[in-house]
Amino acid sequence: MESTGPSVHFINVEYFFRLLYDLIFGTHTVSGVTVSAGNLGGLVALAGQIWLFVSIISWIAVFAACWALVYYTTRYWQVLAEDDERYKTVPEAQEHMEVERSRWEYIKQQIESAQESDWRQAIIEADIMMDEMLIRNGYPGETLGERLKAGNPARFTTLKNAWDAHRVRNEIAHAGSAYQLTNHIAYRTIQNYEAVFREFNEI
Repeated sequence: MESTGPSVHFINVEYFFRLLYDLIFGTHTVSGVTVSAGNLGGLVALAGQIWLFVSIISWIAVFAACWALVYYTTRYWQVLAEDDERYKTVPEAQEHMEVERSRWEYIKQQIESAQESDWRQAIIEADIMMDEMLIRNGYPGETLGERLKAGNPARFTTLKNAWDAHRVRNEIAHAGSAYQLTNHIAYRTIQNYEAVFREFNEI
């Protein structure tokens, strides 16, 4: 049976607006269909054009949204991976080792100075570093001297080095400027601290 309904046109912007104009302001014949205000055939033709137009725009929007979703999801995971690599947590032991090495580098710079005040500062800082190391390793006592007394030479093989270095530090702290710290004594003291730190894998 031959269809008597109005023909459906592909999207045509000029055709679409012509239908709308004639529907509102007058009559016009399009493909054998008279379009006028109150004309059902004209309304159907106009509705068909609107539906086609909306369908095409909707499909374009859907494809654009899908593409954007895939793209931004991929970028999101890429950024997360980059951030994890950039800000990944350093193991605590490794972080501690890096901090102590940095402190030790500062001490070595001070001992290389031509100023006696820098040598004194290097020895005091090394003594603090040794005290903190013994505390972390479970040596008991209220002071560094007490912790050294608790040391066992059989297990703490550089205990004598630690005592020699600590005695120089005490001379600096108690006698102040009256204690004549020579370059030779300063170097030897730092070497004693270094021997202790290396035994405990501190540097």
